[in-house]
Amino acid sequence: MAGVYQSTVSDVTLEGNTEVVVEERHEIPTASEVENAKCECCGMCEECSQEYIGRVRDMFSGNMICGLCAEAVHVEMEKNGGKREKALEEHMSDCVKFNWLGRSYPALYRAEDVKEILKKSLRCRAMSTTSKDSKDI
Repeated sequence: MAGVYQSTVSDVTLEGNTEVVVEERHEIPTASEVENAKCECCGMCEECSQEYIGRVRDMFSGNMICGLCAEAVHVEMEKNGGKREKALEEHMSDCVKFNWLGRSYPALYRAEDVKEILKKSLRCRAMSTTSKDSKDI
């Protein structure tokens, strides 16, 4: 490849009385090999190499997602027991909802969040009431 730059990482170690130099060479993509990739969740664009885009797509079921969304998916995976597909689906759903409602109507988006909080609170109360009733029997 013409115009490929290389970075070299050197490590000098001593083995016995001799010095051993280990060098690793990494190819750095040129500007022509880097492209703007758009996150399929949030819509943010970032410059990525084709190799990186391929790794991300392999990891996330063919979807190109940015680093922030990837981290959010990993957090969601921790919540759901490690199911990547379900975590990705949940995060993409949240992003679609935010992009559709949150950017255009921020007050409605906050109201929707409050509604979800109230639903969860009511479910927790109902579960605790049900468990108290079953203990009384």
